[in-house]
This record gives sequence, structure tokens and C-alpha cells, in this order.
Amino acid sequence: MASEIKIDEEGRPRFPPAKNVPISHRAEMRKVLIPPHRLTPLKGSWSKIYPPLVENLKLQVRMNLKGKAVELRSSKLTTDSGALQKGEDFVKAFSLGFDVDDAIALLRLEDLYIETFEIKDVKNLGGEHLGRAIGRIAGKDGRTKFAIENSSKTRIVLADQNIHILGSFQNIRLAREAVVSLILGAPPGKVYGNLRTIASRMKERF
Repeated sequence: MASEIKIDEEGRPRFPPAKNVPISHRAEMRKVLIPPHRLTPLKGSWSKIYPPLVENLKLQVRMNLKGKAVELRSSKLTTDSGALQKGEDFVKAFSLGFDVDDAIALLRLEDLYIETFEIKDVKNLGGEHLGRAIGRIAGKDGRTKFAIENSSKTRIVLADQNIHILGSFQNIRLAREAVVSLILGAPPGKVYGNLRTIASRMKERF
């Protein structure tokens, strides 16, 4: 027979203290597919990729070469509710072509994002014209891309027709405008000049 519920002076039911029963953990899982050309770099960089996922985010992680994926799972040690999403963003950044040291910034800083767009989103180019546009963005020995990255405090990956930009919202916009100008045929010198002017204005403002 159930024990009688006790009522306090104000008419509210009084319950005995709850027993210290561990809360059952429901593991969640995410799978990040790795493009074939990033599998070898993944194996080579694995010793730098898994420690922040396991030690900082307290996730369980597995490199599944057969499935061409990295599998992430929360555990009873995971305390951050956003850990799985952060881990997925980090691995995805690496899969897109960013260096581990750049991708790891997504775990450390809150306001970083990745924006992806295609050259054809800006201008429908084909054949030699497309190759020339990619060449203009990269520049000789990658100097143009490097100059845009330094001025806008972003990281850029050129992957065929896809352009991936990692940075804060404002800095991504700055880098994207420079890349779009180059796709449309603007001379690199003019693009540098505009970029430096805007970057210095932003520095003064903050």
C-alpha cells in the first residue's frame, strides 16, 4: 500500500528527498564523410585531430577508413551540449581542405564559420576561362590567396570550382568580396588596394 502523502502548513505536498540515482546517458552520434583525396591527409594528421575531440570535448571518435568517414559519439563524460556539433564542424573543416591548426580554431573560438560558394555562382565560366579565374584567385605561388587571407584574417581553400572561406562573419564577407572581384576580372593590384583600405578602416573602428 502506498504511503500517505504528507501536506505542509500551506497545503503543498511534501515528498521525501530524491535518491541519488545516476541519470542514464543517451549517446548521440554524428558521421562526417571524408572525400577520397582527404583520406591520406586524415591518416597523416590523425595524431593531431583526435586529441582535442577526446580530451577537450570528451567525445568518442573513430576513423572508419572502410566507410570513408570519421564517427563521433557523445559519452557519459561529455558535459558540453554543443560538443558534438563543434566536433563535427572541426572534422568537416579538415575534410574540406583546411589545415588542422586552422580547423582547430573552430573549437576554440565561438564566432568562426565556414562559407562555401562556387565560381559559377558568381560567373558562369568554362574551360580556359575557369582555369584563368582560379589562377587569378591563387596568384603566382599562391601569393594572391595568401595576401587576401592576411588582409582579411581568414583562411581560404580553393577546391576545383568550390571556394571555402573560414573566419568571422565580417572577415568572410571581406575575403569573399575580394575573391568575387578577381573572378569578375578585376586586376589583383586594385583588389589588394581595396582590401587594405577596408581592413585598415575596420582596424580603426575596433
